Amino acid sequence: MESKRKLVVLSGAGISAESGLATFRDANGLWENYRIEDVATADAWVRNPALVQDFYNKRRKQALSAQPNAGHKSLVDLEAKYDVTVITQNVDNLHEKAGSSTVLHLHGELAKARSTGDPSLVYELETDEIQMGDLCEKGHQLRPHIVWFGEEVPMMEVAYEITQQADIFIVVGTSLAVYPAAGLAYAVPRGVPIFVVDPNTPELRHRDQVTFIAEPATTGLVRLAEQLLAD
Repeated sequence: MESKRKLVVLSGAGISAESGLATFRDANGLWENYRIEDVATADAWVRNPALVQDFYNKRRKQALSAQPNAGHKSLVDLEAKYDVTVITQNVDNLHEKAGSSTVLHLHGELAKARSTGDPSLVYELETDEIQMGDLCEKGHQLRPHIVWFGEEVPMMEVAYEITQQADIFIVVGTSLAVYPAAGLAYAVPRGVPIFVVDPNTPELRHRDQVTFIAEPATTGLVRLAEQLLAD
C-alpha cells in the first residue's frame, strides 16, 4: 500500500477568529481590552498573577464554548488522502474538536495547566479555571500552560523537523509576523508547494511555488482542500 504524502499546516489566529475567538492583533494591541504587557508576559505574571489567571480563565471559557468552523473541518477531510500534521500557534482546541488526528501546539494550550516550579509538570484541566492557590504535586502554584511573549517556544525544534518532511505546506490564518513560528514557512524544503490562505495575503519573500489564496479559511481553505483531494 502506497504511503500518504505528508501535508503540514501552519495555522494562526485567523482560523480561530472565524469561530468567534478574538485576536489581539486586530485590536490595536489590546486583547479583550487588556494590554498584552499586562496579561501575556512573564513580567505580568510576576507583577499581578491574579490578573493573568483571570484573563486566561475568561479566554478558556470562550474557547471551550467555541465550535470548529468549515476551515478546521476541511483539514480533517484532507486526512482521507494525506498524512496531515497541524502545527498551530493557537491555544484553543478547535482543531482537536474538529477531529484532526495530529496537532502540535507551539504556544501552549488553554485546556492545560503547568507548574511554576517544574515546567515538566503539565496537567489536563478538569474545570475551566485555574485559581491562585491551586498547586502542583510539588507544592508550586499552577499557571496557564501558555508560551508568553518573551518566553522560549519549546516545541519549535519538533515543528522544524516536521516542516522539513513536508510534501505540501499550507499556511492559514496567520500574518507570518510572530517569530519564531513564522520562520517555519521558510523551513519548507525547496520545490515543495506552499499555499497561503489569508485575506490579508502575508508576504512570503524569496520562496518559489507559493500560491496565495486571499480568502478566509471558511472559504479559501475549503476550496483548497477540495482541490487537493481531487488531485
